[in-house]
Amino acid sequence: MTDAVKPPKKPRGKARLLENKCIACGARCQSACPVDAIQMNDAGEPIIDASRCIGCVKCVKVCPVQALEMAFTPEELRILQEMAASSAGAEPSEEDAEEAALRKKLAAYSGVWVFVEQTEGEAAKVSWELLGKGRELAQARKCPLCAVVMGEGVEKLCDQAFGYGAEKVYLMDAPVLRHYRTEAYQKSLCALVEKYKPEVILMGATGLGRDLAGVVATVLATGLTADCTGLSIDDKGNLMQTRPAFGGNIMATIVCDKFRPQMSTVRPHVMPMPDFDAQARGEIVREPVPVAEDQVMVKVLDILMDGGGSKVDIAGAEFIVSGGRGMMAKENFAMLEELAEVLGGVVGASRSAVDAGWMPPDRQVGQTGKTVRPKVYIACGISGAIQHLVGMQDSDVVIAINRDAEAPIFEVASYGLVGDLFKIIPALTNKLRALKAARSKA
Repeated sequence: MTDAVKPPKKPRGKARLLENKCIACGARCQSACPVDAIQMNDAGEPIIDASRCIGCVKCVKVCPVQALEMAFTPEELRILQEMAASSAGAEPSEEDAEEAALRKKLAAYSGVWVFVEQTEGEAAKVSWELLGKGRELAQARKCPLCAVVMGEGVEKLCDQAFGYGAEKVYLMDAPVLRHYRTEAYQKSLCALVEKYKPEVILMGATGLGRDLAGVVATVLATGLTADCTGLSIDDKGNLMQTRPAFGGNIMATIVCDKFRPQMSTVRPHVMPMPDFDAQARGEIVREPVPVAEDQVMVKVLDILMDGGGSKVDIAGAEFIVSGGRGMMAKENFAMLEELAEVLGGVVGASRSAVDAGWMPPDRQVGQTGKTVRPKVYIACGISGAIQHLVGMQDSDVVIAINRDAEAPIFEVASYGLVGDLFKIIPALTNKLRALKAARSKA
């Protein structure tokens, strides 16, 4: 009598990274690995210890861009082929219960929403910028683009939202929403989300937007990515949210693939302003406000406008002349003021110049300053660290002036001038003055 031959176990393989596929999403694969077989390198990519990998496939499943796969030896591949051939006539196995439940939960959410921020009935421009990007996301998902308008006497903003691309506007209009207060707006927005279940919510990364997005995401127990510089849809229908990470040294793409809605905040001027169609119309859905005045603990006594209108709006300028560490001293910014005056623009600065006290903080361009999209951006004595590039790389024309020919700023510059800025800037200013004088005489 012979012993029964045991069937071979199904090979599990070892995880392997595919070349040029990783997007440095934030070590999701490392956190998913139950045996610590994955470590991350300086670029945010996984290094897999095959000797420790148990082939559980958890890292493969969690990767948003399929940058990982299971690798098998020739012997393992032979066993898999034999097992596949022997089970060809068998009934297919039931879908994993956890995956089925997740798919069902996510399928209940649909639509891209943009929160329209307003103050005293005046909408923040970033809201219209987000409607432009929201249109692209909605088309990719084949779902409606909706706007959310809250306040008192703000129905006129619905027509503006339609003009910038919204198909539907959810309107909450009541005295309790006249001034922004976290509790009132959070309860109102959460009630809308729980009723209509959008899959994406976009807000401006302003003081108001950051405050509201954070508390809403917490209450809804979902993910939030702040200060995004790029938004797109992957092949699984998830929102890919790109933002600077590790102090701005890399760009990380973050995916919220198990929770809805997916929430992002975007800084003003990062996304292009869409064209306005005055003839566009859509559906207004009026919703009751679920909170009464006596339920809100905070009361608004007075409103003080920041700066009294005296500050320079660098974010909205069409011509910006920025100075960095290469300007050497505060008094040297006077030559930049002269050039900006000739151009009809304003003077900006890098973080190093602001930290040195050469320019006020409201003139700072970059990741921790303002994001700008001028027609012409002139970078004077700025090396071009990624933290600065994030704030100005979408300018129509970038002119870089630096004595270091290897400075990173030249990689994004439309035109580069290698030389002494203390000679180049006065010469450029005088030339522009002469051209303007000649044009005025003509």
